[in-house]
Amino acid sequence: MAPKVLVSDALSESAVQIFRDRGVEVDFEPKLGKDKDALIAKLRDGGYEGLAIRSATKVTQDVLDAATELKVVARAGIGVDNVDIPAASQKGVIVMNTPFGNSITTAEHAIAMMFAVARQIPEADASTQAGKWEKSKFMGVELTAKTLGVIGCGNIGSIAADRAKGLRMKVIAFDPFLSQERADKLGVEKVELDELLARADFITLHVPLTDKTRGILNAENLAKTKKGVRIINCARGGLVDEAALAEAIKSGHVAGAAFDVFEVEPAKDSPLFGLPNVVCTPHLGASTTEAQENVALQVAEQISDYLLTGAVTNALNMPSVTAEEAKVMGPWIKLAEHLGAFVGQMTEEPIKEINVTLDGVASKMNVKALDCAVLAGLMKPQNAEINMVSAPIVAKDRGIKSSTTTQDKTGVFDGYIKIVVKTDKRERSIAGTVFSDGKPRFIQIKGITIDAEIGEHMLYTTNKDVPGIIGTLGRTLGEMGVNIANFTLGRNQQGGDAIALLYVDAEVPANVRKALSDTGMFQNVSALQFAI
Repeated sequence: MAPKVLVSDALSESAVQIFRDRGVEVDFEPKLGKDKDALIAKLRDGGYEGLAIRSATKVTQDVLDAATELKVVARAGIGVDNVDIPAASQKGVIVMNTPFGNSITTAEHAIAMMFAVARQIPEADASTQAGKWEKSKFMGVELTAKTLGVIGCGNIGSIAADRAKGLRMKVIAFDPFLSQERADKLGVEKVELDELLARADFITLHVPLTDKTRGILNAENLAKTKKGVRIINCARGGLVDEAALAEAIKSGHVAGAAFDVFEVEPAKDSPLFGLPNVVCTPHLGASTTEAQENVALQVAEQISDYLLTGAVTNALNMPSVTAEEAKVMGPWIKLAEHLGAFVGQMTEEPIKEINVTLDGVASKMNVKALDCAVLAGLMKPQNAEINMVSAPIVAKDRGIKSSTTTQDKTGVFDGYIKIVVKTDKRERSIAGTVFSDGKPRFIQIKGITIDAEIGEHMLYTTNKDVPGIIGTLGRTLGEMGVNIANFTLGRNQQGGDAIALLYVDAEVPANVRKALSDTGMFQNVSALQFAI
């Protein structure tokens, strides 16, 4: 029997035809996504294995509960805020998106918004059409020879930088993952955030919204910007503190802003509305005929591939491996992600190179999947949207050199994974294995042998091997209400370098970490999080 797919949002007829041409039964009901009750009823009775959506359809827990036959949900576009991914994962439903189909369109919109705010085009248009002729009122600025600061130089940011160079702008970029080699290839100057703020005449943002990027342009950072700067945000609402920016515009420090995204959407009200030389559009970054067609065709191909052949592309909640491989590789993929996540949380500076060593049984598995899992874990602390499929592309865009070594069994374990990450300042290494109970373990950090169970919340410390470390850790955490589930120590030699890795019941608060640092006994105190 042919698999059956429901299209509940507006996809092009060409995309719908792809399903038919490939032998997939398809029901095209583009208005259904706006009626949740009707959608639930349709999914409950329809026997659908696939669901193709855009932004109107909300795939919530109750929608997933109704769709008992559902195997895959695919979003035509990058954002999946309208899909409950944890609930989908729990029910065994794959969630896919099309992460790179909108890149050119979004970058072009940012450039268009930059032109608009540079020449006050919307205000000048409204004035002229109102019968006024206020030629002297709308004095603009040229883009030529101005400095564009790009915050986030990944796929979209690099396209925006390339277009800006064509306009003869000087481009500087801040991106923790941007290597010097990649910056040279793009023809941009790699700088730290404070330098970008101080030098840029225009600032455009192209980063995802994460805990680290939320409010990246807050009141404090806006005060560091060059007087007369103009700010463009076509990435995500929440990257800029809208109230603080409004005040900076009113004071005259910021000359203008162009926003396509807002902290609350639909944006019915914003501190930016009504201010002079502020250009606003209703999240149009991906709204071109070409982009919408591209992502629609991609989503039809991806769903068809999975339902007909089992191939998984651009999945957000599972690796690109076969069902047979997944049974064996599951714990090893989780281990690879944990190893990457450890280094990703510990490393602030741009990563230049990563080497993955697969030993013993690990070397006989799907090497690409394990590599992708390491890269995904490595970069997720900076970008939560990264998954095993997109991680290698993002790493390549940022100029991270990746290599893999496979070898026969060399030690006491049946197999292990070791990663070594290099930056301009340091080299970090960590290794782990999977025990017979299927649980991943850390077995080496910084060349120091350990045996550490991995928990959701962990505390990592480094110190010299001196008396009192265990007592200080236990006493401080106990007095401050932090319960220890597991405690692992290691050292390279007596009196040498030592580490401690504690598995605790909850995230270690900043005041606890400060209390440990203030003892003077620790070189580093870091709280780590792992997706268990």
